[in-house]
Amino acid sequence: MKDDGRPLFRQIAEQIENAVVDGTLPEEAQAPSTNELAAFHRINPATAAKGINQLVADGVLYKRRGIGMFVAAGARALLVERRREEFAQEYLAPLMAEAHKLGMDVEQVKKMIDVWGEEES
Repeated sequence: MKDDGRPLFRQIAEQIENAVVDGTLPEEAQAPSTNELAAFHRINPATAAKGINQLVADGVLYKRRGIGMFVAAGARALLVERRREEFAQEYLAPLMAEAHKLGMDVEQVKKMIDVWGEEES
C-alpha cells in the first residue's frame, strides 16, 4: 500500500468498497481474508482486520462463522448511495458556492455541464 496519508485500515476498506461498487466483488461473494490482505499488502493482520471490521460495522460485509467474510446483499446500493452523498458534499456544494459568487444560477451551471459533457464525448 502506498502512504497517501490515510490510515492503512481505511485504504484496505476502500479497496474492498471499490471492488464491490465496480462489481469485481459481487454481493454474496467471499471477500479476501484478513491474512490474505495482510500478506498481499505486507501489513499487520490487525490492520487488515480493522479495515474488514469497519466494513462489517457499515453493513458491507458479514461473517459466516468458520468460513469467512462475504459481501452483504444490498452492499453495492448502500455504497453507491453513500458515495453519491459524498460526491455532492465534496464537489457539488463547492461548485454551487462558486457559481453563486459569480452570479450564476442552477440553470446556467447545468448548461455549462451539458456543454462540457459534449466536449468530452
